[in-house]
Amino acid sequence: MEGTSCWIHAPHVVIASGLNTEPVSPVVPGAEKFTGRLIHSADYVNAKPFAGQSVLVVGMGNTGAEVALDLSEGGAQPTISLRGGVHIVPRDLFGVPIQVIATLASKALPMRANDALFPFILDLALGNPAKYGLRRPQQGILQQIAESAKIPVLDVGTTKKIAQGAIKIVPGLSAITEDGAVFEGGNKAKFDAIIFATGYRPNYRDFVEDDHINAANDGTPNEQTRNSTIHFVGFRSPVSGLLREIAKEAVRIAGHIVRQRKELAVSRA
Repeated sequence: MEGTSCWIHAPHVVIASGLNTEPVSPVVPGAEKFTGRLIHSADYVNAKPFAGQSVLVVGMGNTGAEVALDLSEGGAQPTISLRGGVHIVPRDLFGVPIQVIATLASKALPMRANDALFPFILDLALGNPAKYGLRRPQQGILQQIAESAKIPVLDVGTTKKIAQGAIKIVPGLSAITEDGAVFEGGNKAKFDAIIFATGYRPNYRDFVEDDHINAANDGTPNEQTRNSTIHFVGFRSPVSGLLREIAKEAVRIAGHIVRQRKELAVSRA
């Protein structure tokens, strides 16, 4: 019933609500004045409502890149606003999934060596992104994943559209006007619609207290979390891929719970 609470008692709790739970929209001066359509990419369905329109896509993660590609193929004129650099990799490199190559490379060479080598290989596969107004971040690909949990864009055709001029690239967004936007450096442009492809955040802090978070366990064996009864699955995105990591974490956590139950049974015997 509405307004009532339901309490469930359990020896273990697994938080698997994921990294991408709540849409994040930036606070941009003038957004309330925009007379066109302004949405988050979470509300984007397809390009049909935007056909024939000039659309600004704010952000170029995987979502922003794919939304811009879909808009271009659906008859819209998309522009991507990119603040900072972006790493772009092909979904498959020389016929091999990029996650497989990254996993093997990270085992064979240190991170710094891989991050120095990858740009040359990627330029051969995709062309030099600087030609299209795309610059790489100072952090290498693997360093960025390890330190910022930010994965590169898996290109499925966006780069080609950018090279053809079908998708434009502009600097970071500074302000929104009634009929468009202002970018870093002061340039302005008119748009019929704006789509924030600015990511998501996990929501577990809404219902899990900080002291429980600090004691939580992702299945990795260590002394600090040996007695943990709350577990996280799906909150890391390594080079091997999020889904693969979730499968590994699930097995580790199941094993952890079984070991705890056996230890408890022995202590009570």
